[in-house]
Amino acid sequence: MTTLPEMRDLAHRLLACEANADNTSESAESTTLRVYEKLRQGLGTFAGSVGFQSLAFRALTLARIEVPSLNAVQVSADGHLQGMSEIAFPIDVEKDWTLEGGVVLISHILGLLLIFLGEVLTMNFLRDMWPDALLEDCNSENGRKA
Repeated sequence: MTTLPEMRDLAHRLLACEANADNTSESAESTTLRVYEKLRQGLGTFAGSVGFQSLAFRALTLARIEVPSLNAVQVSADGHLQGMSEIAFPIDVEKDWTLEGGVVLISHILGLLLIFLGEVLTMNFLRDMWPDALLEDCNSENGRKA
């Protein structure tokens, strides 16, 4: 199962919003981890740590099909993501593989949320997590829509 283009686009926007939130030059790995942790904390409240761990494990399993280097990544029993810094991606000047792995993983989490919660609840949940982003334009100053 590959990710839907809409979920990939949404994952890109969330990562861009999170990257722009602090106006720092963080790595794609740490931006991915920040988005993942926000999702883990928010969904953990709703579904519990075991529920989120199951969702994250399934998303990671699906993401590994598209980005095999994610085999180095593990989801711990409490849902934390481990091993992102140990990923060995192929050298390709055309692509930022760390960002690509993060986009694929986050897009699979979002896709599973869409299946389980539906579009309205998923989008409301994401708006609660990223209230300033509005999920339309995260490239403007402070992540606010221009």
